[in-house]
Amino acid sequence: MSVACDAVATTDVQTCYRHPDRRAGVVCQRCDRPICPSCMHQASVGFHCPECARTGRQRVVTARSMVTRPVVTYALIALNVGVFVGDLLSPPVAGAAGLHQWGSDGALWGPGVAAGDWWRPVTSGFLHDGLMHVGFNMFLLWQLGTLLEPALRRLGFAALYAMSLLGGSFLTLVLDNDTPAIGASGAVFGLMGAAFVAMRSRGINPFQTGIGPLIVINLLLTFTIPGISIGGHVGGLVAGAVGAWIFWELGPRLGPRSPVPAVACLAIVAVLYVGCLVVAQPLPLPGPVLVPS
Repeated sequence: MSVACDAVATTDVQTCYRHPDRRAGVVCQRCDRPICPSCMHQASVGFHCPECARTGRQRVVTARSMVTRPVVTYALIALNVGVFVGDLLSPPVAGAAGLHQWGSDGALWGPGVAAGDWWRPVTSGFLHDGLMHVGFNMFLLWQLGTLLEPALRRLGFAALYAMSLLGGSFLTLVLDNDTPAIGASGAVFGLMGAAFVAMRSRGINPFQTGIGPLIVINLLLTFTIPGISIGGHVGGLVAGAVGAWIFWELGPRLGPRSPVPAVACLAIVAVLYVGCLVVAQPLPLPGPVLVPS
């Protein structure tokens, strides 16, 4: 999967240093030269130009350059995996096969939120139903996070992730208040939406890379496979796309170092969280059955 995100968005149209007649989509993560899609070589973080990819020369790692390392992405993966293991080790819930205490207490469930469980809109995004569920979500988080975080920096990426997670929680409560849901899929969908918008803003067609088909396939699965949280996926996708628009479309007009985009996303996070508490409805239902999101 290819996601085109450069470290700093600019308002000037850049052309490829090897092909002056072609618009550049990103800059090389090693030498900072603008490159077009034909010259992009996938690297562990971002993209490299042909020369840097061929020679494999290494940059000197300084304290300033370490800011591009996807530390938040790795921390989120570790937290999700840790919570998954902790849930498996927590006491099983009597009368509910396969359900453990952490999952029961932390799942997104409208009646529980309405009853005062204020943590559910957040904790539900770190719980998973099975190894395949957590494994698939963490794989996508790793792929998308290592590409987006160097461009947004740590605070911006954390704000985008939180906005996507809570966007999924909010729409889930609106559409399906009484069905419990868990999973980081809403946040991951948000990262997919953000990558789509980022690529479009750099003049690259997302459907000529892996991100466009990935979104289409996952949306088809969302609407065709029973038991998947539609609200979580669609809400996360929309929230992530809005966050990306703030960073890649509004941000360049304010300057590359402006804190306004990150602050704006954090403000939306707060609004979404309050919205979750407001729309949750108390319904007298039996114990929850987890639905992977």
